[in-house]
Amino acid sequence: MRILGIIPARYASTRFPGKPLVEINGKTMINRTYEQALSCKSLSKVVVATDDMRIAEEVEKFGGSFAMTSDQHQSGTDRCAEVAASMTDFDVIINIQGDEPFINPEQIELLANCFKEPSVKIATLIKKIHTEQELFNVNIPKVVFNTNADALYFSRHPVPFLRNTEEKDWINQHQYYKHIGIYGYLRKTLLDITKINPSSLETAESLEQLRWLENGYAIRTAVTDLETLAIDTPEDLKKIKL
Repeated sequence: MRILGIIPARYASTRFPGKPLVEINGKTMINRTYEQALSCKSLSKVVVATDDMRIAEEVEKFGGSFAMTSDQHQSGTDRCAEVAASMTDFDVIINIQGDEPFINPEQIELLANCFKEPSVKIATLIKKIHTEQELFNVNIPKVVFNTNADALYFSRHPVPFLRNTEEKDWINQHQYYKHIGIYGYLRKTLLDITKINPSSLETAESLEQLRWLENGYAIRTAVTDLETLAIDTPEDLKKIKL
């Protein structure tokens, strides 16, 4: 099984323009993300998917591989699909977030291992929630899953709702899980799901994975104990301690 790791990276971020090129202790964010992905033994190849020559030039500078894509994509998933369409010799595509310069290769490995089961077409990672702050943060999607570890639903609201229990006690009464935004797909599945129009649930929650669930695609989940640190804004850089 050949697995391609794709790192979508765009320059024109609304909250943090030029984010992939920001320097973190002597290396750009995209450089650090690429190195972390490259150290995952399950990946046959890693490529940065970008629509900006400044990012492409940086990748070339540190010796990485890149693919130029359209500047009209609405999501990293769509950008990955454009690259995957031309790379026919890969079985699985793993979409690695370009704003997680410290992603642990073990997380990528865990996700890749999901595809050892032939029935898995889409997979993602989840992690136990331990704090009230995370549970009620609308920027942290929550997930519930069935006995096969396939996702039932993703929501920005805590799910399930605990009836007859005060919200301050929810964290102690039920084990909640948050979604870690890294995906793996069979190559054909990735190409198929990006042809589907946005769904009503996706529009309501602003979570693209709901489009896939609403159209009958199972999403396998795997639990990680490792934390991630996404850099969404300049303020997030202050959290980094190297």
